[in-house]
Amino acid sequence: MTDSTMTTALRKGDAITPALFAVAIFTSASLVFVVQPMVTKLVLPMLGGSPSVWNTSMVFFQTTLLIGYGYAHLLQRVRLLKWQAAIHLALLLAAALFLPLQISGMLGEPDPAAPSAWLLATLALSVGAPFAVLSATAPLLQAWYARVRAGHADGQNPYVLYAASNLGSFLALLAYPALIEPLMSLSSQRTGWTGGYVLFLLLVVGLAAVVWRRRIQNTPEPAPLAVSPPLSWREKGILVLLAAAPSSLMLGVTAHLSTDVASAPFLWVAPLALYLLTFVIAFQTRPWIPLHITLMLQATLIIMITALVGMATGQWILLLVLHLAAFFFTTLMCHQQMAARRPAPDRLTEFYLLMSFGGVVGGAFTALIAPAVFETVLEYPLVLVLACLARPWLGSRPAKREIWLMAAALTIAISVPLLFEMMRYSPSMRGVFTEFGLTKTAQLILGVGAVCAFLIRDRVVMFTAIIAVMTMSAHHIGRGYDWNLSDRSFFGVMRVAITRDDAMGGDVHVLMHGTTLHGAQARAPGFACSPTMYYATSTPLGQAAQRIQGRSPAAKIGIVGQGSGAMAAYKRVADEMTFFEIDPMVDRVSRDPSWFTFISNCADGPIRTVLGDARLTMAREAPGTYDLLVIDAFSSDAVPTHLLTVEAIRGYLDLLKPDGVVVLHLSNRNLEITMPAVAAARQLGAADLHQIYVERPDAAEMAEASTEALVISPTAEGLADFKADGRWRKLAPTEVRPWTDDYVNLFGALIRQIKGRG
Repeated sequence: MTDSTMTTALRKGDAITPALFAVAIFTSASLVFVVQPMVTKLVLPMLGGSPSVWNTSMVFFQTTLLIGYGYAHLLQRVRLLKWQAAIHLALLLAAALFLPLQISGMLGEPDPAAPSAWLLATLALSVGAPFAVLSATAPLLQAWYARVRAGHADGQNPYVLYAASNLGSFLALLAYPALIEPLMSLSSQRTGWTGGYVLFLLLVVGLAAVVWRRRIQNTPEPAPLAVSPPLSWREKGILVLLAAAPSSLMLGVTAHLSTDVASAPFLWVAPLALYLLTFVIAFQTRPWIPLHITLMLQATLIIMITALVGMATGQWILLLVLHLAAFFFTTLMCHQQMAARRPAPDRLTEFYLLMSFGGVVGGAFTALIAPAVFETVLEYPLVLVLACLARPWLGSRPAKREIWLMAAALTIAISVPLLFEMMRYSPSMRGVFTEFGLTKTAQLILGVGAVCAFLIRDRVVMFTAIIAVMTMSAHHIGRGYDWNLSDRSFFGVMRVAITRDDAMGGDVHVLMHGTTLHGAQARAPGFACSPTMYYATSTPLGQAAQRIQGRSPAAKIGIVGQGSGAMAAYKRVADEMTFFEIDPMVDRVSRDPSWFTFISNCADGPIRTVLGDARLTMAREAPGTYDLLVIDAFSSDAVPTHLLTVEAIRGYLDLLKPDGVVVLHLSNRNLEITMPAVAAARQLGAADLHQIYVERPDAAEMAEASTEALVISPTAEGLADFKADGRWRKLAPTEVRPWTDDYVNLFGALIRQIKGRG
């Protein structure tokens, strides 16, 4: 080969090399972030559909990402680039032995009392190897690129490829709820992911060829980059904190959103996709959103969230947008500050290692430490406030005007909870504000403080102090009841309050899970054993219990979801009743007579509770033995979808006697989940009837609740007496696809609910 021919070949190779690196990084990032919702969805049914499953899984993925980045950093000690390529290719081939991905059953079923350790270990056994090796790709290929392209302008800033990496991740996450989940079953997703992994292997082979070709063409091995000054410990600490805050906020806002809608990929991926998009913007050569615009919008949105306290849950779409926007601009602010501090290319892998470590710190704090330390979900507002300290600090002393604005804002913020406490003891004062609206009053007063805060937003400490006090005030106002008990587990926050209702004889104990009331019991002797809310005798659940009991003097009844134990009030001496409950905390509280006495005092005879996910524990029950099954499991307002699939309903029907009945409690503020359940029942050839009960306006506040339910029986005879009751009706045929263990489309359920409201 002549010198001119070799030069021409090298130029062609130089033209192809950047594109090959970009495509390889884009592909690996897409695979890394598609696998996260896919694998979490695979394991979700084993843990009751709790939102904590996603947050704990994210800690695993962040930790594995850290391991991958650590491997990429250590691999730089191998001087020859071609040997780095060979080692990485060998590990990719070894990790392929774990394909197609599946959840390992080596550890058996999870322990409901300590599910986090089981989940982390199961994920490590199932997907740890391929995820760790894939996650190393972004920093590793950027380091290779900096050496291969040394002497070229683009080789001086390999961090631009990180934007390509996160763009691939972002697009993959958007595709998951919009295209992949609605159109593909889980088994098809696993097969498709395996194909993508093979494609990526071929791309790495191509990159290895680029490196090895230099040897064949007698071109020199790319020299190691010049060594820059080491990062100080202070600088390392700042980078870790700048990475930790967005990671913590991502999990915090995810839990905040998924608690009341659904533990589902379409809600998981929104914060994660926005998180990745901030990397795309922050690491661009010319960011789409300049830092000064980010700072202004971040301050505005943080103030709005704090000031708009106590908004009704019916306005959840507005709240969703506000929280996601505040999260996005706070995260973008941190990542732009981080990008401004990125070191020279020779310390690229160290930079990503520190960033990844910060992600693990933030994720572990929110998913593992905070639930053990805080009785309520305080970590999200706490980190949102602390992240304000990442704003650029001014070196000059504050002006008197700024000090007066801070004093005014703090005074206003403190005055709101004081005003609300004064109204407790002044009926006339309470009457004045009640007429205008307590929430509107709080928002109006805090709005004035918000204006003061915005005017001094560039004074970081002063601004953060105001936001902190406003957040505490908002938390005090928005807590609703004065909680007498607050407890927290992997499955959520549960609180019990004592309120007064003279129509129910005096004190009433109410149970709340997340932001949704899940039970209430009057304490007056004449009312204590009357089931309330969704379980009142007038509701579909109460109707079903009485109708089944009317068939014989002894009935075998199973209830999925224990709550306050209100269904125990129906138990007669000859009945057998079993609760299937995943959360030991719920069982403990509902059996404590100081809080609820449905189980201890009202039930005529003992009540059995089986702990664990209902799908797993009910599979061990004797077939054909139950007269009634009530499926009433909720996490706040979110229904675990794996309890509504064709396979789940088939399992319920197998447990029933020929004329037995399943009642699916389908009340939901945000999702239309009735049609998939109807479609599943009809696919199985079961009989079904539907009812929407609207609570009476003259009923006591906690006496009953509007309830939607579907009754299903293996035979038409099983629903004959329900059909004779005009309140139960047959729904029209539906074209909605039934949910299965391999296919659930919650995004479609959200759209149907929105259209139904329209």
